[in-house]
Amino acid sequence: MSYSKAALLFVSALASILVSGCTLFSPVKNEVRVGLIDTLPLELPQAEGRSATLLLLPPAINPVYDTMRMAYTTRPHEIEYFSRHEWGASPANMLLPLLAQTMENTQSFNTVLTPPHFGSYRYALRSEILTLTQDFTSVPATLVFSLRVQLVDGTSNRVIAGETLSLREPMREETPYAGVVAANIAVANALRQVAEFVLEDAR
Repeated sequence: MSYSKAALLFVSALASILVSGCTLFSPVKNEVRVGLIDTLPLELPQAEGRSATLLLLPPAINPVYDTMRMAYTTRPHEIEYFSRHEWGASPANMLLPLLAQTMENTQSFNTVLTPPHFGSYRYALRSEILTLTQDFTSVPATLVFSLRVQLVDGTSNRVIAGETLSLREPMREETPYAGVVAANIAVANALRQVAEFVLEDAR
C-alpha cells in the first residue's frame, strides 16, 4: 500500500471516529413533551390569627386520569391519550404541593401539614380529581378540570362541608401545549376557590 493511500485511509477513519463521537455526545432529541401544572393563584382570602392545624390528605383521582399520560377527547364517552405529550408527574402528585402552598399563603392556619403526619390536627382536607382532560368537542377547545373537596373535623372525623368545583377553561388553540396553559389557569382558579371554601367553613 502506498503512503498516500494509507494516509487517506487514516484520515477517513479519523473523520469517522469524530463524526461518531459527535453523535455519541450530542444531546438526544426527546420527542416527548412534558407539561407541568405549577401555577398558584395570585389573590387569596386571608384570615390571620388562627391557631388551628390543617392536614392535607393526598388527593384521590379518577383512575382514568391517574397517569402521566395527557388525556383528551374528540367525541362523547371516549378518552384518548397524546402519544408525544405527557405530564411531568401524575395530576394528583402535582396538585398536593400546590394545595399546601396555597393554604400556607392564606396565613390562616398555624400549621399546614401533608403526609406522612401522624400527630393531631384540627381540620383535614380531602380532595379528589374527577376530570382533567382537553375537550376538542367544544368550540373553542376547552380544558375541563373538576375537583371534589371535603373539610373534615380532626376530632370526630365528621365531614363539616363538601363542594365540587367544575371549571372549563377555553384553549387558545387546538394543541396539547395550549391545553397545558389552560390547565394551569383552571387549577389556579380551583385552588383559590378551595381556599375560600376552607376558610368559610373552618371556624
